[in-house]
Amino acid sequence: MRTSRNYDGTRPTGQEIKKLLPELLGRIGAQQRERPDLVLAAWPEIIGPRLASYAEAVSFREGILIIKVKNSTLYSLLSEHEKPRLLKSLQEKFPSVTIKNLIFRIG
Repeated sequence: MRTSRNYDGTRPTGQEIKKLLPELLGRIGAQQRERPDLVLAAWPEIIGPRLASYAEAVSFREGILIIKVKNSTLYSLLSEHEKPRLLKSLQEKFPSVTIKNLIFRIG
């Protein structure tokens, strides 16, 4: 059995959970904020099942979500009428993630 060089034999070697928990929760939160895949995966739920196959979220970088839409009619509807509602829904679902804008592209 090996003992630490600075261990004098009187102190406990374990740590209290109340000291470890804040740091651990902070790291978990940081990992979630850095995961654009969660925003992309939530897009079908935000847009709804009827439109999910016609509007696909393709990337999320620096607070901007890029959505590929199938045709110009849907592009017009989403970019002119539904954009504020969709942006607000995403921001409510991911309060710790900065979502600045939605960009729709025909493709």
